[in-house]
Amino acid sequence: MQIAPSMLAADFARLADEADAVAGAADWLHVDVMDGHFVPNLTVGLPVVESLLKHTSLPLDCHLMIEAPDRWAPGYAEAGAGSVTIHLEAAQAPIRTLRNIRAAGARAGLALNPATPVEASAELLHEVDMLLLMTVEPGFGGQPFLDGVLPKLRRARDLVKGRDLAVWLQVDGGVGEENIARCAEAGANVFVAGSAVYAADDPARAVQRLREQAQRAADEG
Repeated sequence: MQIAPSMLAADFARLADEADAVAGAADWLHVDVMDGHFVPNLTVGLPVVESLLKHTSLPLDCHLMIEAPDRWAPGYAEAGAGSVTIHLEAAQAPIRTLRNIRAAGARAGLALNPATPVEASAELLHEVDMLLLMTVEPGFGGQPFLDGVLPKLRRARDLVKGRDLAVWLQVDGGVGEENIARCAEAGANVFVAGSAVYAADDPARAVQRLREQAQRAADEG
């Protein structure tokens, strides 16, 4: 079970300090890159990612919610991101882009919006290291978790197992103590948590609690 605190819920004026707050507890730092076009919000871009990489030992999990990811995604991998995820809905040449991400030294991720069927990713799974299922409509933090994505997550788990692939299943959006166990039971093993971590008095302890709940649910399942 891996926990990736979302910097979208952190204080953007103190990103290095916010990264330090979960160092030693988190597995990744999840960075949402939004361009105001693919999603109706504007966050950070490559210069901020490059700066953050200088101030944290945690690997960065860059989630590109942007138009033209085929053009921009390899640059994040080349900069040193540990994982770079593109959206199936935005990519024009997903196979080439996923291969370019891997060639640049990062794990390649493919994200699906809530309304996109998981079956649409079936023929691309051998090109990816992680499949990200959005559990909110992408664009803004703090949205309520969409329970309707859980059956889709189970289908994704079965699809990956049926093809004997070592693909991580990540969930992103509204993940917290009230639903992380259900996500783990459905097959997720990488969890993006924003407000559940950074709105807590002790972000590192919040990460630990989330991991414990996910692991318990996976063990019992």
